[in-house]
Amino acid sequence: MTETQWHEELRAKGYRVTPQRQLVLEAVKELEHATPDEICVKVRETARGVNISTVYRTLELLEELGMVTHTHLNHGAPTYHLASEADHVHLVCRDCGSVGEVALEMADGLVKGLDEAKGFAADARHLTVFGQCKDCR
Repeated sequence: MTETQWHEELRAKGYRVTPQRQLVLEAVKELEHATPDEICVKVRETARGVNISTVYRTLELLEELGMVTHTHLNHGAPTYHLASEADHVHLVCRDCGSVGEVALEMADGLVKGLDEAKGFAADARHLTVFGQCKDCR
């Protein structure tokens, strides 16, 4: 999603494009998988006065509007990324902490199996698989 599309989407939903919203969206896009604290650090590179509560409120609004989404990659804070780039399964290395991703289709067998066995409609976009990356193996 481009900056112009962000502006159009916010305005179409009745919201102004504030500098804080713009900076948070830019940080989420650049960092790809980032916690609110990491996003705040990035935003403060441009706007020192932005505090963590502003970042949390902005992320909450942007998620309600369907522009960002979050997932849990560890026991700490959620990580955010653009909703337009959320169609993947996360791979987290327990040793080095690296975060990778694979196409959502890689989970098709699991999703189909859960549906057939349990009638459960899984949303694999929130799936995080923990293990060891090839470098740590």
